[in-house]
Amino acid sequence: MHPHDQTIFALSSGRLPSAIAIVRLSGSHAGSALRLLAGRLPVPRTATRALLRDGGGEAIDDAVVLWFPGPASATGEDVAELHVHGSRAVIAAVFSVLSTMPQMRPAEPGEFTRRAFENGKIDLTEAEGLDDLIHADTDRQRRQALRQLKGLLGDKARSWREQIIEAAALIEAGIDFADEGDVPTELMAPALARIEQLLTEIETVLSAQGRAERLRDGLTVVIAGPPNAGKSTLMNQLARREVAIVSPHAGTTRDVIEIQLDLQGYPVTVIDTAGIRETDDPVEQEGVRRARDRAAQADLVLWLSQDDQAEAERRTGVPVWLIRNKIDLPAAQERVVASVQSAERGFAISARTGAGLSELLEALVGFAGDFFGSTENGLITRERQRTLLEETAAALRQSIADVDLGEELAAEELRIAALALGRLLGRVDIEDVLDVIFREFCIGK
Repeated sequence: MHPHDQTIFALSSGRLPSAIAIVRLSGSHAGSALRLLAGRLPVPRTATRALLRDGGGEAIDDAVVLWFPGPASATGEDVAELHVHGSRAVIAAVFSVLSTMPQMRPAEPGEFTRRAFENGKIDLTEAEGLDDLIHADTDRQRRQALRQLKGLLGDKARSWREQIIEAAALIEAGIDFADEGDVPTELMAPALARIEQLLTEIETVLSAQGRAERLRDGLTVVIAGPPNAGKSTLMNQLARREVAIVSPHAGTTRDVIEIQLDLQGYPVTVIDTAGIRETDDPVEQEGVRRARDRAAQADLVLWLSQDDQAEAERRTGVPVWLIRNKIDLPAAQERVVASVQSAERGFAISARTGAGLSELLEALVGFAGDFFGSTENGLITRERQRTLLEETAAALRQSIADVDLGEELAAEELRIAALALGRLLGRVDIEDVLDVIFREFCIGK
């Protein structure tokens, strides 16, 4: 049986119990299921109150139902929604009825969205934007994902692909009319001008330095330093809750601890690490090794020390800020402030009392702003998209270079460019990536 001959169903709302839960169905038997449960099909796209009953006529719940006949639905198929009270018992009863119907089965992760894609309701870039929107943690990530979901990259890619195909048609027409004197020249000139314009547009998009990609992944900040420098206390201050054990004994933290922060819309992952020192304890040695590895992979390292003479471990290419902690201790105040003022980028704080933290957080927001730059016009949010646009640009450049070697070679490179854009949109040769993309979705989406 073909998968699309089956009607799928799933809970599309949040974790139970809840005030309201939404059960979603998609497929040719969605209408039959709705008739069985609600007794009739409601007016399309109109919320209708209905008493849901099981196959034996026993009442299940007083609900609101909606009916979206295909192809005018989210998936392009017949779709039904049941808005029921969000108890586990109600959902179990509804699922029990649906499971007894022929050609009905629970949906797999991302299957509703995949059907929407396969039925031409969205392209692959819009599906990726939907996934990003579901997983957005900050307002800036939300806005970026929404731009992708609106099809900004997909619309441009479709336009580029159409223009490439038109340019290829001009070149191939010139080949067909090669015996007609100056006809090939008249056709090649506008085709070449169009290719050069397209190449400029695509290179402009690629030159955005991956800012939108970085915003999707977030900024990584590692708190590092020697034992007992106050790293875990600072971590708890930033998280505003107890996420790390604080102890006067050295070596308490032996593994990495991560928290997610929203700094004025910028997604930031802060990582607390083991105190870096020489030790004979094999467990602590592993913690130190992991701390050094995470620091080397970070976008920014906050090196904590209460000793104003301490030097931070520096990794090539990773900015390091020197944080002098425990300035609330009387003996440390004067010399810590003096040493920080002479540092390249330093701060004096008390992780215990919170002194100096506002200045540190303000600096982190500024660093994040510089790191991400302006993403309002960013179109590329994933490595897959960047790779295919780079393949497109490379083929266009090669096509221009091949003009003097022969129109056939130039036309072949244009076909390669059009194929890369087709793969970007998910319309050709993309079966190998579909499972990877859609399995990241939650069930019911």
